[in-house]
Amino acid sequence: MASFFSDKKSSTSPQKAFKESNDTAVFTTKFVLDDKKEITYVTHESDDGAWQFFSDDEFMDFEKVAKVVGLGEIIERDRTVLELADMPIGHYAYRKNISDKWTVQRQEE
Repeated sequence: MASFFSDKKSSTSPQKAFKESNDTAVFTTKFVLDDKKEITYVTHESDDGAWQFFSDDEFMDFEKVAKVVGLGEIIERDRTVLELADMPIGHYAYRKNISDKWTVQRQEE
């Protein structure tokens, strides 16, 4: 009888996966990559479908702090971004810290 229960599926939801490959270029910042800050804000851009992964650091000039990496590197750094893998184009997600749940909203036009 114990084997019957061991075959039972976990009650947790299955792991999501991005439709994009791990080598897809995504945008982030030096704060996430170099300073290893938590990812707290993610966008899936409506104009080009690009993914962007940010910490809560403020910056005036994105070009000065921007980094382009493969999606797989972001996933390795923070597997909780997989929860957003099916976030539609034109939406963004935010949270206070890595232990919080993501809040997803539509981007304003």
